[in-house]
Amino acid sequence: MHIISILTTFYLQIQKNIVYSVVNQSIIYKIVVTFHIYLPSCKENFMDFIFMLTRGDMTIEDCLEVFETIKNSGLKHVGFKDIGVPITTLKELNSRMKAAGMTTYLEVVSETEEDTLRSAGAALEVGVDRLMGGTCAEKILDLLKGSSIEYFPFPGIPVGHPTKLGGTPQLVEEQCRRFRELGCAGVDLLAYRATEADPVELTRAAVRGFSGGYIICAGSVDSRERIRALSQAGAHAFTIGTAVFNGCYSPRKGHILSQIGDVLADASA
Repeated sequence: MHIISILTTFYLQIQKNIVYSVVNQSIIYKIVVTFHIYLPSCKENFMDFIFMLTRGDMTIEDCLEVFETIKNSGLKHVGFKDIGVPITTLKELNSRMKAAGMTTYLEVVSETEEDTLRSAGAALEVGVDRLMGGTCAEKILDLLKGSSIEYFPFPGIPVGHPTKLGGTPQLVEEQCRRFRELGCAGVDLLAYRATEADPVELTRAAVRGFSGGYIICAGSVDSRERIRALSQAGAHAFTIGTAVFNGCYSPRKGHILSQIGDVLADASA
């Protein structure tokens, strides 16, 4: 039996026993993540869960306090948006995340090219590991040149705020191929925000177009079924923010660590 599945099953069993606290559950998440890191042969079904300290496509105002609650949950990937709090707060948040050994992400939600480039500049100032979003890939890559920040642009046609995604699988595949040629590290696909195509087909198109890249699916990933569908389509990571804060990922649970724990378990199943 797959070792990740064994650990996940163990976690699901202890969840049913009320004598186990959220803290004890988090130990299991850490074991799962450790095996994911150190046993390459176990990685094929393991997706990275990027927890976004955001609600409604904006960074939450009490992000620093919330981070202190979740920093020992077993999370390895965390992020935030470029709007919602002052940049000084984002700098402090990013610093605390990195001190906890996490990979940090900033996702751009700006609609104009000028604002997008300004947001990319904010990523440089904050010092995140990875920048997601935006469509003017060449200009953003030029701006990031000389830094260690990896870039993941939006394929398709992102529109509005909260962002929806237009475009066909063919368009997404073509754009992903171009982003790969430009030197991007992967893409940030708003699969479940799609207005014209099936989310899974868009994900498969991104995987085909960006061979060897890191495919992140962001937006409206709010159930085990959606995580599984993205995994089967070939995606490497997904983001969740609002679904955890609203408690709709695991509606019967009230603690944020319980919500995060369930997502981590499903990502490793």
